[in-house]
Amino acid sequence: MESKNKTTALIITAIGTFLTSFMVSSVNIAMPSIGRDYNMSAVFLSWVATSYLLASAALLLPFGKLGDIHGRKKVFASGTILFTISSFMCIVSPSSFWLILSRVLQGAGSAMIFSTAVAIITSVFPPHERGKAIGINTGAVYIGLSMGPVLGGFLVGEFGWRSIFIATIVCGTFVAVLIFLKLKGEWAEARGERFDLTGTLIYCASLITLMYGLSGLPDPGGAVFILAGVGGIALFIYWELKAGNPVLKVELFRKNRVFTLSSLSALINYSASFAVVFLMSLYLQYTKRLPPNSAGLILVSQPVVMAVVAPLAGRLSDRIEPRIVASVGMGFTTFALLMLAGLGENTNLIIVVISLMIMGFGLALFSSPNTNAIMSSVEKKFYGIGSAMVGTMRLLGQMLSMGIATLLFSIYIGEVQITPEYYPMFLASAKMAFTVFAVLCFLGIFSSMARGRVRG
Repeated sequence: MESKNKTTALIITAIGTFLTSFMVSSVNIAMPSIGRDYNMSAVFLSWVATSYLLASAALLLPFGKLGDIHGRKKVFASGTILFTISSFMCIVSPSSFWLILSRVLQGAGSAMIFSTAVAIITSVFPPHERGKAIGINTGAVYIGLSMGPVLGGFLVGEFGWRSIFIATIVCGTFVAVLIFLKLKGEWAEARGERFDLTGTLIYCASLITLMYGLSGLPDPGGAVFILAGVGGIALFIYWELKAGNPVLKVELFRKNRVFTLSSLSALINYSASFAVVFLMSLYLQYTKRLPPNSAGLILVSQPVVMAVVAPLAGRLSDRIEPRIVASVGMGFTTFALLMLAGLGENTNLIIVVISLMIMGFGLALFSSPNTNAIMSSVEKKFYGIGSAMVGTMRLLGQMLSMGIATLLFSIYIGEVQITPEYYPMFLASAKMAFTVFAVLCFLGIFSSMARGRVRG
């Protein structure tokens, strides 16, 4: 019975994480179509992706804590339902404002799914099987990323961008039914603790302020919001140190080196890699003038490699120290970003595919072992926080990655649509972004290696 429930938990969490990752990658491929439909500037268009990431990042920790208190299955199921409903809202959005608002709700649903998925896996699998299970879950994420550009590109090309949300509605409904009928038990080791609402509000407000500031650069007002956001984060840390039942136990960072440096490495890795798909989608459709379905077929080369390698990397981290496997992965990612920084108008598409495949290999080597290191370094009652931290670092990194891309758009292009006369300026901004990302990823190799041993 226990073995059957482990399998059921793995299937449900894998499908749930597949659902959210498919949505991320399929929306990326639909960006040019969405921009034309709503007549959105390049900077405002980036908020279709950023609003989702911001809501997810702000709510992951609170939902992770709520999962520890009230039950991880309950939060996961609620997130699946919210994600499905908000997908329908995206379909019927009458304006860009309502589309972005619907994406915020999608981000909230995604936070509920991601903050509890890895925690559920860690709760039901013993340590010697955990890396393999996390690797399979990570592989499901990358399968979703793989299918997004291909299926999303086909749907956008044939039926318009709204059609990509129909698949998530069907998939989300199936997952919700499966949870209620098949997944037995509940996991809530912190049951009875009070929820830190004040800390949650400070945390959410600080992240929103910080991201708004990043989008406002290089205007002086943007810097003011960034400083306010950083001040808010400092206030949040001060509050959490005093709180009796904090939403984030800051002591985990002060006393757990593996947890701290693994989280920092994840933040750096995602900061350096997430906006690559967004930028490459625009590069292939604008600079190389490919239709959405052809661009999707090229972009799929990265997540396909990730889907194949991630389970193997997770299993490898059960045998070899995760820091070694993850650091090698960070090195491959750095090399791929340097290749992308050399892109031009006449770059052969074979070079593009090779670069993306190398990047996929590096990201897969990093992600599963790094997640295994984080989850193996915390006690059972902190599994929800650990799982939420995995997702928070990922989404904060993705948010910062989009912030860097948005900033460079503001500097190189400005508040305009990307029309043919602006293609050279777009290419310059993309190449600068890849260069910045490569430097970030190179620095991340050192934080990954410095984390220490997970196993004694």
